[in-house]
Amino acid sequence: MTTPSDDSLLTGNTRRRWFAGLAALGGLGLLGAQAQAQGWGRGHHLDPEEMAHRLDWRISRLIREVGGTPDQKNRLVAIWTAAQADLQPLREQIRQARRAGLQLLSAAVIDRRALEQQRVATMQLADARSKRMVQAMADAAEVLTPEQRLKVAARMKQRMEHGRQG
Repeated sequence: MTTPSDDSLLTGNTRRRWFAGLAALGGLGLLGAQAQAQGWGRGHHLDPEEMAHRLDWRISRLIREVGGTPDQKNRLVAIWTAAQADLQPLREQIRQARRAGLQLLSAAVIDRRALEQQRVATMQLADARSKRMVQAMADAAEVLTPEQRLKVAARMKQRMEHGRQG
């Protein structure tokens, strides 16, 4: 007896929704990553109050665009605020790891073993950061309805396409 392959079980509509959901998760992750980044790429550090204000503003705008509720906004703010708090120490550890790697590379004698140990340590930090981001993205995605996630995915697709043109 033959059984349908896993691919044939996913209809075109189901596949589109699945990919849209993944894109929405990516969009929410980018939102969180931008909110988490100190200085927003401008070379200066923001105080926690300013970071919280910007996070609130970005999530408010997202909620307006997808037709969300105040409860959804509050839940998303809570999710990303917690993620931001968890990610900040990792961010500093990653900075320190980069500095240590630079010192190793600028030494008079290159210690390949130490460089490899530094690489492994840096990748462990990056993996921890990635895991926390995925957790926050999944938590945030569960706050939104499937229709709202599709809207977020469409918005992120548009932003990515616009970015390629510039």
